[in-house]
Amino acid sequence: MILIYNLGIRFYALLIRFASLFNTKAKQFVVGRKEVFEQLSMFKNQSSSPIAWFHAASLGEFEQGLPVMEEFKEQYPKFRLLVTFFSPSGYEQRKEHPLADFVCYLPTDTKSKAKRFVEIMRPQVVFFIKYEYWFHFLSQIHMHKIPLYSLSALFTPGHIFFKPYGAFHRRMLKYFDFTFVQNESSLQLLQHIGIEEVAVSGDTRFDRVLRTIAQPNHYLEVEEFKGTSKLCIIGSAWPSDMAVLNDFINQASPDLKFVIAPHLIDYDHIKKIVSGIKIPWHRYSESVQVREESQVLILDTIGMLSSIYQYGDFAYIGGAFGDGLHNILEAVAFGLPVVYGNRGLEKFPESVTLKALGGGFTVANSSEAGEILGKLNCQDDFRKHASGICKEYVLENAGATEKIMSYLKAKIQ
Repeated sequence: MILIYNLGIRFYALLIRFASLFNTKAKQFVVGRKEVFEQLSMFKNQSSSPIAWFHAASLGEFEQGLPVMEEFKEQYPKFRLLVTFFSPSGYEQRKEHPLADFVCYLPTDTKSKAKRFVEIMRPQVVFFIKYEYWFHFLSQIHMHKIPLYSLSALFTPGHIFFKPYGAFHRRMLKYFDFTFVQNESSLQLLQHIGIEEVAVSGDTRFDRVLRTIAQPNHYLEVEEFKGTSKLCIIGSAWPSDMAVLNDFINQASPDLKFVIAPHLIDYDHIKKIVSGIKIPWHRYSESVQVREESQVLILDTIGMLSSIYQYGDFAYIGGAFGDGLHNILEAVAFGLPVVYGNRGLEKFPESVTLKALGGGFTVANSSEAGEILGKLNCQDDFRKHASGICKEYVLENAGATEKIMSYLKAKIQ
């Protein structure tokens, strides 16, 4: 199996190199890793202070792990924080985050690169956030007897770890000294395959969004754009989401406004997002004169959305009609009832739970989207009831960071 794994890694690396000739993200993936070992050596030699290494696949996992990073830095100030990313979308947006002492790409998972990485850095403790299992890195960390923890992990019966042919992947799970899972079903799945060093901590994203609503960034332009109108925020929008939303947007009365945050902000993606909008719209980056005539604001920026939800009355969150639902908790924490597609939700337990509670609503098509969004817009009592459910849900599920740090207190000096 290890031979197949190694061949797969090398084939993927070759594929990415080829794609980098015409794809921006693939090029970032390749170029960003070119001098990573030289950069790591320079960082390591700057100080003899111990290193805590946090690894995130992409931006969502980074945000998920951020509450633990912040608490860790506060409780263990002597440590330097190394943050690695697999994906360009995470690295490019957080490469200059002030909390981290150094941010870089994770090299591709070959035995030689993993060995070199670990031997250069010699971290005192390692955290992998949610979904990241790289055999050679995990085995090298284990071989060097470095404490290794999995944060906010989430498992379903469909994962390869629980299949008859999943022995190789189960081996990776056993390299972790302790795994903090989001829910009871994940714990039971791990215990069923013989992993006992596991506990339910919950999802650290709840702690993250509570910090956001406590100290959100304020944007006067958005506040003025909303005025006295109701505001529907469409977060992380893909063209597949707009296909079910355009009818509702185009038929909306003038006293309902929209903020649309495309998942990607490059020209081609935004062009697709706005292609079906027939009412006046403008980009956030455009002039005030254009804004005064507009009913739709396109958020063509990075890093604003989590605070923009404070101005909304209800929200639609994109992704479920594509690769996967994006973060609904940022909107929910501000008390926004959320609407989202109905596909692949088993991977996002908060969406299933919130639907059952009455704060989240799934749609399959344009007709269903128009019906529920119209109800949230026009029926104030219905919207306010759903809003209360959302706020209570977040408060009841906070505290994962505290549980994790309580465990680590006895382990880290």
